[in-house]
Amino acid sequence: MKKIGLFILGAIAAIIAIANLGPMIGLAISLVILYYSVKQFTKTDQTSKKVLWAVVGFIALSIAASNVPAILGIAALYILYIVYKEWKKDDSVEEPKDDDPFTNFEREWAELNRN
Repeated sequence: MKKIGLFILGAIAAIIAIANLGPMIGLAISLVILYYSVKQFTKTDQTSKKVLWAVVGFIALSIAASNVPAILGIAALYILYIVYKEWKKDDSVEEPKDDDPFTNFEREWAELNRN
């Protein structure tokens, strides 16, 4: 039953991620342009170039703000990652508890000290 729930959650998250693929690409490109314009703005000393890079940065910031739905796609990708990790986890393999006193010396010693 758990695998069915994980499959349904993963399918929904995959559909949402694919639907928001365009805004995610647009957000990534605009953030790269914004980063580059800020780096160039801080590097230059000329006023005209500072104005140019500020305008480019403002345009990139506007494009990034218009791609806010990409955050939903990023969240869907994170949910897909979590579903993948849970799917790969093997619940049936549990380490057996060993009651051998020689392998669990610390537990046995604490038990002896309590008495």
